[in-house]
Amino acid sequence: MTFDQAMFNIYQRAKDETGYTATIFLGMISDRGGLPTAKTLINSPKPSDGYTALYELGRLDLTVEAMVLETSEWYELFTDDELKRARRRLQQYGYQVRSLEA
Repeated sequence: MTFDQAMFNIYQRAKDETGYTATIFLGMISDRGGLPTAKTLINSPKPSDGYTALYELGRLDLTVEAMVLETSEWYELFTDDELKRARRRLQQYGYQVRSLEA
């Protein structure tokens, strides 16, 4: 699976499993590609509206941050700072990352 496919997959899972349609997220993936979208979201000073919606639904496992940290094959695509930023955001919202430390 490519990173773009993984990004589309979390969009589809959020839609199928929670009923949340992340239209802006899908547009970003389509327009920019998966990796630039992930980097934009992770490096944003505040969580996206989609992140907040998934938090409210109790599904932070479907966020870009969780996908990146819980799939070691994606680590090399991100800087150490980006991985730390993603981990910190998830921890601030009470999510326990299900992976080895990045």
